[in-house]
Amino acid sequence: MTLRKIVTLPDPVLKRKARPISKFDKDLQTLIDDMIETMREAPGVGLAAPQIGLSERLIVVEYYEREEDEEKEDAPKKVWAVINPEIVKASEETTMGVEGCLSIPGLVGEVERHAEVQVRGLNRHGKPMKVKAKGWLARIFQHEVDHLNGILFPDRATRVWQPKQEVEEQQEF
Repeated sequence: MTLRKIVTLPDPVLKRKARPISKFDKDLQTLIDDMIETMREAPGVGLAAPQIGLSERLIVVEYYEREEDEEKEDAPKKVWAVINPEIVKASEETTMGVEGCLSIPGLVGEVERHAEVQVRGLNRHGKPMKVKAKGWLARIFQHEVDHLNGILFPDRATRVWQPKQEVEEQQEF
């Protein structure tokens, strides 16, 4: 496995709509493994192929499968590799949350996302798969699918800031 370089703004690949993947070969398996290793090393909870400079519809996510596991120290995380993912169902209920991005270091923002989503795509072997996600897991999937459509979190944010800057501002009061 190889660590891949994470591209950052203003790299144009981040604003481009990614191409669907149709070839399930050894190179794709290597790419998935490299993306998982790169995501973990960064460290992050999700990574989309455009973030490593490839305009292809592939995401990897590593997080707790169930919302209640987030509170448990020893709960195992699950890894998803989803090819050609699409959000096929989304709750009407939305939640605000603070997001950051490996491709936009030094900034975070408040983003409104659906509380629950259903994602459909193909697994690493080309077999159909579906993921039902809620809470932070749903947020991660929406963030990563946005990457495949050339959408970055500041495009959806109600407010964007540098985390250190906010701490200093709060200390001024």
